[in-house]
Parts: sequence; structure tokens; C-alpha cells
Amino acid sequence: MFTGLIEAVGSVHAIERGSNEYRLHIRSPLADRLQEGDSVAVNGICLTANRCLPGEFVADVMPETVARAELSTWRRGKQVNLERALSVSARLDGHLVSGHVDGTGRIQSIRRDRNAVRITVAAETGLMAGLIPKGSVALDGISLTVIACTAGTFSVGVIPHTYVHTALQAADVGAVVNIETDMIGKYVFSWLERQPAETMPSSLHAVLRANGYWK
Repeated sequence: MFTGLIEAVGSVHAIERGSNEYRLHIRSPLADRLQEGDSVAVNGICLTANRCLPGEFVADVMPETVARAELSTWRRGKQVNLERALSVSARLDGHLVSGHVDGTGRIQSIRRDRNAVRITVAAETGLMAGLIPKGSVALDGISLTVIACTAGTFSVGVIPHTYVHTALQAADVGAVVNIETDMIGKYVFSWLERQPAETMPSSLHAVLRANGYWK
């Protein structure tokens, strides 16, 4: 479990690519605080450090993750956001992030919004269903608040501290980012999808249909 508050920015030192699996070598001073078997989020992807070296750790990426997350464009030197797993006694300053990426989106625009940076991301319909204004979303592992949603895009605001201390500052328009929608919202949405319409109060059913949450 993670919070979406990035601890450090690391860099990809090497990538070993198989047919549907990867092995990543990530360099960061954060590696010196990891032990073999520890969980670490790399651009929002929950991975296990299977080998720890001075200033570097190695993690394997299984086929399901390769299919869901953005890894195909990664090259040596790419900057990545890193966060160690949340301890039970720690403060939850971001939001609950599982590190299980739901899919990807593409950055459509990046613009200044006074002291913040506003980023608009295009995403497929299945991901958009899990996003609401003022709800939580993780982009490349960063806990952010959704400002607005349209039919196929959503916008987030990034405060100066987050922009400077994460790999977002290196992102350009057109870049593909990993998306994890709100964990609690996904469970609620999944439960509602499985309920027969006739078992729901008519007023609730009407509201859900009117807002696109029920077919």
C-alpha cells in the first residue's frame, strides 16, 4: 500500500526485456533503504526489490503489469517516481494507492495556472468511469486531485513542490502516463455494476443512469 507521495526520483539504469516480462535496474539513493523483498512503487507500479545493491535495486515486472502499464518507451536514463510501501503507523498524507495500475493515458496539455501546473490527460472510457471532479487519482504514482472531467479527458492541478520533486517536470505533451483510479471508488462502481436494476430503488437507479453510471 502506498500514499502517492513521492519519496525520490530515480533513473532507469538498465532494462532486460523478455517476450512479455521485464527486469528493471533502478538507480536511486532510496535503494540503500530497501531490503530484498520490500515493495516499492516505480512510476506507480508496485514492484518487489529482488536484489539490492549500493544505490541500485532490481525488480521484475510480470506480463499482466506489462500489459496494463506504460513501460514500452522506457529507456536508460528515464526518470521515475519512487515510493516505499506505507507502514501501518505512518500518516496517510496522500490517498490510498495500491500500485496496481488500471491503464494509461496521454498528456494533452501542460499549462501554468498561477502558482500551479494544470495537466490534462486523455484516457479511455473505462478509466474515465472511475474519475470524478475532486476525486483522487494517481498519475505515475503521484497522488493528485481531479479538477475536471470531460467525455474523454481529465485535468489535475500540480502544486510547485510536487512538480519540482517528481519526474513530472520532465514530462512533455504526448507523454504516456500510468493511471490508478481511486481504490474505494472502484469497489463501489464494481458492486453497482453487478446489481440487477430491479433490486435498486427507482430514484437511485434514475440518478445513476442520468449520470452515465448505469446502462
